[in-house]
Amino acid sequence: MKLISRPYQAEDDFWRMREFLRRVFVANDCRETSWHVARLDYARWHTCLNCANVTLNEVAFLWETADGDLAAFLMPDGGRGEAHLNIHPAYQTNQLQEEMVVVAEERLFASEADGTHNLCVWSPGKDVGFQEILARRGYTKQGDAEHQHRRRLDAPIPEATLPPGYTIRPLGDGLELLERCYASGLGFHDGDIKIAVENRDDPTWYRNIQTAPLYRRDLDLVAVAPDGAIAAFCTIWFDDVTRSAYFEPVATVPAHQRRGLGKALMFDGLRRLQRLGATLAFVGGYSPAANALYTSVMGNDHELSEPWVRAW
Repeated sequence: MKLISRPYQAEDDFWRMREFLRRVFVANDCRETSWHVARLDYARWHTCLNCANVTLNEVAFLWETADGDLAAFLMPDGGRGEAHLNIHPAYQTNQLQEEMVVVAEERLFASEADGTHNLCVWSPGKDVGFQEILARRGYTKQGDAEHQHRRRLDAPIPEATLPPGYTIRPLGDGLELLERCYASGLGFHDGDIKIAVENRDDPTWYRNIQTAPLYRRDLDLVAVAPDGAIAAFCTIWFDDVTRSAYFEPVATVPAHQRRGLGKALMFDGLRRLQRLGATLAFVGGYSPAANALYTSVMGNDHELSEPWVRAW
């Protein structure tokens, strides 16, 4: 079937992409062969808007059937220089995959100061055919794969013991939002106070995240230290249509690490999800430390998404 490709055009496209990802998720046996719908929300309002300062109009591309059914879309999880292919299995062919890579090479490459270009295309670890296409086009597999951890929520979730004086609860309002911004700077930048202060001085970036359709304050969890500081945090995105959830982000402030806070937060979040009727939960990890934590919480069930890079 010949598909018609075009750039993202309007807000209606975003809502069609969300509905599409839900259908694809079910069609793929609830595995992350394509994105979970929460990842699109987070990409639009954080990694694209906050981190890369781009909109979907600039970096998203759609493939449709002649009668307007959405068959696939392409975009980065942030700015130019990378590409994620999301394809409904009913339309997936090597020809379509290669066509999407060609568009990514033309529209999503990153430019270096010396005039060279580069692009990272992410491939499911089990998709040998797609990886053969990438290799033929000059890509090589390099960098850390994303381990896409997955846990069914059909059994009791164990309790995790908190250190004395620590508590877990949803994020508060007012000044605590600023402290959450500060903790994010510390947790993701090795305790860099300068970045933490910048995060706190202008919380617009966090307000952007809070406008995403799946954001819920009751699932934006923090571990609070005895002195009232935010010591660790995780945000959970629950999609009640597919009854599945996605953890993004998860981090602990360096001064409070190695106390089991991340594990306790995630277990608390899984129990909350069970009460909401969720049946599956996901989290993606890249580093050995992150994957060790996620395996301890989620178990061994995971998929791999692997980065293939080309420079020209």
